[in-house]
Amino acid sequence: MPQMAPLWWTTMFFTFTLSFIIIFMILHFQNYYSPTSTKTNIKSTMPEVNWKW
Repeated sequence: MPQMAPLWWTTMFFTFTLSFIIIFMILHFQNYYSPTSTKTNIKSTMPEVNWKW
């Protein structure tokens, strides 16, 4: 498929990278800000965040 326009390859690469970044961010925030973690760890790591909202 080298006859295709380079714009198609750039859009494909951009969409794959965006999906990978989104999946990585979701996994990262699920691991570090999951409700299963104890409140002491949350207070020790992020004491300035207000969780009442």
